[in-house]
Amino acid sequence: MKFRLWAVLLGVAVVGPTQAQAAERWTHGAVASVHPLATEAGVRVLKEGGNAVDAAIATAITLGIVDGHDSGLGGGCFILIRAADGSVTAIDARETAPALAKRDMFLKDGKVDEEASKTGALAVATPGALAGYQLALEKLGRRKLADLLQPAAQLAEEGFPIDEVYARKYAMTTDKLARFESSKKILLHADGSALKQGEILKQPELAATLRAIGERGIDWFYKGEFAEKVDAWMRANGGVLRKEDFAAYAPKLREPLRTKYRGYDIIGFPPPSSGGVHVAEILNMLDGFDVPHLSLVDRTHVIAESMKLAFADRAFWLGDPDFVPVPRSLIDPGYAKSLAAKIDLKKAIPVPAHGEPPNAKTEIFGDFGKHTTHLSAADADGNWVAITQTINTAFGSKVIVPGTGVILNDEMDDFAVAPGVPNAFKLVGAEANAVAPLKRPLSSMSPTIVLKDGNPILSVGAAGGPTIITQTLLAIVGVIDLKLDIGTALARPRIHQQWSPDQLKIEEAFGEDILKELEARGHRLDKQKRFGACQGVMWDAASQSFQAAHDPRVPGGAGGW
Repeated sequence: MKFRLWAVLLGVAVVGPTQAQAAERWTHGAVASVHPLATEAGVRVLKEGGNAVDAAIATAITLGIVDGHDSGLGGGCFILIRAADGSVTAIDARETAPALAKRDMFLKDGKVDEEASKTGALAVATPGALAGYQLALEKLGRRKLADLLQPAAQLAEEGFPIDEVYARKYAMTTDKLARFESSKKILLHADGSALKQGEILKQPELAATLRAIGERGIDWFYKGEFAEKVDAWMRANGGVLRKEDFAAYAPKLREPLRTKYRGYDIIGFPPPSSGGVHVAEILNMLDGFDVPHLSLVDRTHVIAESMKLAFADRAFWLGDPDFVPVPRSLIDPGYAKSLAAKIDLKKAIPVPAHGEPPNAKTEIFGDFGKHTTHLSAADADGNWVAITQTINTAFGSKVIVPGTGVILNDEMDDFAVAPGVPNAFKLVGAEANAVAPLKRPLSSMSPTIVLKDGNPILSVGAAGGPTIITQTLLAIVGVIDLKLDIGTALARPRIHQQWSPDQLKIEEAFGEDILKELEARGHRLDKQKRFGACQGVMWDAASQSFQAAHDPRVPGGAGGW
């Protein structure tokens, strides 16, 4: 395909769905994402004198075009930046519930209308991604937003061949997309059928939106014509999102979450991300085990049990820290030690409920009174970036408001629409994550940067709903404990245990002997050929060069110069 040729010419590595990446190396900078054209956009910015922040934002914007079923202007993101001067910035550009949202808005005749939080007008929260991009560039970038939007607009207008993943998401959502006139017009054939792999998708309305933002600034989106179009459509279609929600939206600067693991500094994203908390909580539990020297089955068992204990805490304690008290002691090493003591090396343990971290009501995060995509970028000046962004499930709410070309999110499903009712990813939540006006839904997005002796060595994150947390965790374990390069770490078989349902999602690549032994220890296995999509950039001190890798389970691109 032409886009693969473009990628190769610009130094972007493209690999097949099961092939581990060879360790390519670059000295000036590197980018990894789930699409070669997005990675190409970031690498081009680096070559033109931009820094890693500029490259990451260019990549993120382009992903909203070529990987639009996962993310875009209609969604939100978490941006984690370790700047060249050593400072760390965490930008929370998560979507917010509309001001008219109500706790029981998804109840109908006393029963939960689970579809309403996933498809259509009520599913949409106020988008934050664009405001997050702007803030990142203003604080730490060298390029203007308008400079990065123009190439993206041209790509949206000229079109690109859809890949295997895009085609598969089309097939899964065709009927729902066809319910909305503008979505059907832009994303489907005239007869309502889905595009096939290799067909060209052109998005002229999205191109016009990108150009309008570039020419008039993000106020056009948040306080002007775009917000007015969304408001009018929502009023006509039973939604509660209003132009006032757009005008009131602002990204938040959060205090980065800092913990240690075996002498490395782990910088994660704080709530409303659950990822940073629970990556840290699981690593704290693993710190008490000799992970590198455990047998494969013992190591897999211990990690799975640690995941289960952490996700039980997630279900009860986690939410928007501006609305509920989220205990800081969830990441306390002493608390993790008490949890790890419950792990039986010979059998899976029952976890009937969440744990009780110390001082849970007094030592808290904040100011209380995800189908996703991840990208990583780094440059030789010492700027490292991890961005995870999403519109939630495939094609979000399935809504494109006429005249905008922007696919709107369905992030309202990331709230606990009712206590104990699973969302699209089978995650349950409690009061901490209940719907409330202007509240940010809990997220699994886990952008993470790892430092050794004060110097960044890894930027990593993932896509795939709650498996984002466990994929990120496994990548870190692969690099730190198993001393793997990032490409090899991402290619290793993976597991996921989220407490409810109590089953171990596991890739068949572990082999029958390991699978049988885990079953003998009491694990209920959900066998998968493959799952997830993890990206990372790593610094190799021995060769004084960057390595970049995307998950070999999906198409993607890793490149640099």
